[in-house]
Amino acid sequence: MEPRIGSKLKILYIIDILKKYSDEEHPINATEICEHLSKYGITAERKAIYSDIENLIFYGFDIIKTRSPRAGFFMGARELELPELYLLIDAVQAANFITPKKTRELVKKLENMMSGEQARAREKSVFFEYKNKCKNEEIFIIIDRLRAAIEQNKKVLLKYQHRKIIDGRQLTFMQREFVISPYALIWMGDHYYLVGNHEKYENLMHMRLDRMRGVTILDEPRRHHSEVSPYKDRFDIADYAGKTFNMFGGEVNDIELTCSYDVLDQVIDRFSENIYLASITDKTFTFRTKGMISEGLVGWILQFGGDIEVKSPKKLRDMITEKIELLEKTYKN
Repeated sequence: MEPRIGSKLKILYIIDILKKYSDEEHPINATEICEHLSKYGITAERKAIYSDIENLIFYGFDIIKTRSPRAGFFMGARELELPELYLLIDAVQAANFITPKKTRELVKKLENMMSGEQARAREKSVFFEYKNKCKNEEIFIIIDRLRAAIEQNKKVLLKYQHRKIIDGRQLTFMQREFVISPYALIWMGDHYYLVGNHEKYENLMHMRLDRMRGVTILDEPRRHHSEVSPYKDRFDIADYAGKTFNMFGGEVNDIELTCSYDVLDQVIDRFSENIYLASITDKTFTFRTKGMISEGLVGWILQFGGDIEVKSPKKLRDMITEKIELLEKTYKN
């Protein structure tokens, strides 16, 4: 590096050095900062480092001078605090729709926002398997194009894959093309979904992003969501997600459930604290809400066995009864 240019960039390198090599438990002193600067071809004196750090503090950087656990400086507040970075890294690693390659890239970018010691400590304490991750390397391109189509109110053309068994035992992928009016992207459970309308039908459908290929934005306005959903001015993603169970579509209806107190937390987690309590006894509570009558809701209720009873609507009670009878028949044979 040409010396004159290097000296002009010195103060920027000092910021990078403090971010990368210092934290509250690992302060670095002026001599060590000089040593790091020399790797970039910059010669600096300790007194000049003190002056540069004072200027950075005056500008607004949260650089802390300390004498414990040793004398030196460390970068205080960062763009994201350590617990926030851990939370984001865990979310990226747990998201099945992000490929192993993209997971590693994103985790590396987040770790670059930590000090080196913090990143190494995290790597030692965490083990994660990528065996359930999707293999679709187009996933971020797909997310970007769907987001752009939603913002531009345009339809999209996409290829959608599903698995099929052929020749008795061979597993393969089949692919179909769809023209979709996209309304929202929802992360639910282990997957990322597009909520949209297939041009041939009068309802909403859900499509997993990891099964999509070759998404293209069409120069054709999308169908307005008010034609296929109860939402008029805007598509209410939070409300829609709250009424949908495991991304199974269905008719929205009033639902009344009687539950034991053993499942109170699970019910609140699913329906929020704003449920209307119709009656309360020593052992049960009954509440009313709205939800989509679907196989997803049936599966959710059945996992709690006798702790949840459907009071209404009759259609949902009948679906539960039919499923129980089918299970009984399956396991009696």
